[in-house]
Amino acid sequence: MDKRPIGVFDSGVGGLTVAKQIIKMLPHEDLIYFGDTARVPYGSKSRETVTKFSEQIIRFLLTKNVKAIVIACNTVSSNCYESLSGTFSDLPIIEVVTPGVESCLKATKNKRVGLIGTQGTVSSGAYEKRLKNADSGIQVFKKACPLFVPLAEEGWTDNEIARLTVREYLTELVEKDIDSIILGCTHYPLFKATIGEFVGEKVTIVDPAKATAVKLKEYLHNNDMLTDNEGEGRREFYVSDNYANFDKICESVLHYTCRAEKVDIENY
Repeated sequence: MDKRPIGVFDSGVGGLTVAKQIIKMLPHEDLIYFGDTARVPYGSKSRETVTKFSEQIIRFLLTKNVKAIVIACNTVSSNCYESLSGTFSDLPIIEVVTPGVESCLKATKNKRVGLIGTQGTVSSGAYEKRLKNADSGIQVFKKACPLFVPLAEEGWTDNEIARLTVREYLTELVEKDIDSIILGCTHYPLFKATIGEFVGEKVTIVDPAKATAVKLKEYLHNNDMLTDNEGEGRREFYVSDNYANFDKICESVLHYTCRAEKVDIENY
């Protein structure tokens, strides 16, 4: 049994949607979350820059003696996973793209799939490549939705501005007769209700967060790394820049009192 905490990180608040599923599935595990609020968004930055940021965050989480890392960010997962796995070869690292692909393959019936994400994720081709490797008949219709991240960081996910933005971005995908849509950014599940209202019941919304939590649980179980704690796990939250919305959104997503501590991540 391994009582060390699980480390989870993202560019900002989006990864809280993954943390929520991990806490739900592994309630006894301690969890440490880092949101890079000073440098959000990642989607418009180069692969080299995002890799550098991710390495700094992982080095910080290692000071907290984490037993595994969950990259709760599609931009990092799709662009930097192999590099990070090589740099930190002794550390189990779980990414979100593979679980998202597996969930989509189960969801689609007509093999017409929509993918929304940051520019970095969409441009990487990671989802499209893996989907087509699994089923060459799948058609992927992609759309970068860069405004979703700042809107989510602002907490504007269920108002008229959010609805207008969803309509502007997703109209062309719905017109392609997609039957499923992958939320290829961990910020996007915060818009799940608004997106669902627009795309309707005929389109399945694929959120990789739950499948990621399942994959993490399987890994910890198979490697005898689950804790034997019986009570609720401890949660810690860290950010690279304090701002009021993080704690507010954290509490809204997790239903947990969040008091994030600022870390000078450039020192790692």
